[in-house]
Amino acid sequence: MKKVRKIMVLCDTEEEFAQLMSEFLRRHNNLPWELHTYTNVDNMLNTEITEIAMLVVAEAAYSQEVRKLSPGRLVVLNESGVMKWEDIFYVDKYQAAEEILKQLLGIYMEVAGDQMPMLRTNRKTVFIGNYSPVRRTMQTSFAITLSLMLAEKHPTLYLNFEHYAGCAELVPDMQSLDMADLLYFLNAQKDKFRLRLQTMLKHKGRLAYIPPMKSGQNLLTITVSEWLGLLQKIEELEEYEYVVLDLSESMQGLFEILRQCARIYTLTREDRIAQSKLLQYEQILALYEFGDVLGKTKRLSLSHIRRLPEELEQLTKGDLANLVKGLVREIEEDQRKEADEWNIRI
Repeated sequence: MKKVRKIMVLCDTEEEFAQLMSEFLRRHNNLPWELHTYTNVDNMLNTEITEIAMLVVAEAAYSQEVRKLSPGRLVVLNESGVMKWEDIFYVDKYQAAEEILKQLLGIYMEVAGDQMPMLRTNRKTVFIGNYSPVRRTMQTSFAITLSLMLAEKHPTLYLNFEHYAGCAELVPDMQSLDMADLLYFLNAQKDKFRLRLQTMLKHKGRLAYIPPMKSGQNLLTITVSEWLGLLQKIEELEEYEYVVLDLSESMQGLFEILRQCARIYTLTREDRIAQSKLLQYEQILALYEFGDVLGKTKRLSLSHIRRLPEELEQLTKGDLANLVKGLVREIEEDQRKEADEWNIRI
């Protein structure tokens, strides 16, 4: 029997806002509600919906009559900056739609004991690893460029596991949740993981990412089983087609994590010390019986790239982008071949 989704009602007499906010919410397929939008208060009050999980109403449209709908959660989109009524949740209307959504999800999650529904997409998640024992190879710039370009056509998530992320635009302020908080929620509130993830996600264009840990020291304390559990949980969500991992030796179980990847990019340089580090790394992989990791690894040198754009969004243009564009085609072709082989077996 198909489970009936819960209802969220959005009411705002400002038609343009109601339309744009509704379009934004409907682009998020895995939200816990079915959305009903109204721009006329009387039409909303006369609705035949018997059970409303969350009612979100603009301050200008709110009245005591609204309470007759008996919603599970009542949220006012605050327009004046004044909290006029008690026993109501308030969300600032004049902020980014993404922030409004995060706050709505937070309100829903803290009050509701129920889980976020699993909407099966049968989407396979492909993990792409980026790791090099050689420093200063532009690994993070490469990984972000690859993520941004994959995200143009595929749902993509970027995760940074380096001790120092090296990109100020990705590092959260001290109040923001980061990867450490996500791991805590995975262990302590596993049933709400999908919802927690939605409240933490940030975006650069179409690319989704979780802010890296503010303190790289925290990376050292996470066990390999926790890392693998996180990857497994992300895969179970069936939300992302590609997850790009920007890895470092600051984490336990690096080789086990690399083994989970369908392909691995190892950036290097041509100088003697860099080549010696790479040789030692490959010897250790062979010694510890991770030869399969080597088999999935592609070496790359970006020594010919002299300058990168200052803004993340501009990484999709220029010499690095041209190189990555060819790699994206290779990835997509591999996935098409794998899908064709799977269909033949079926």
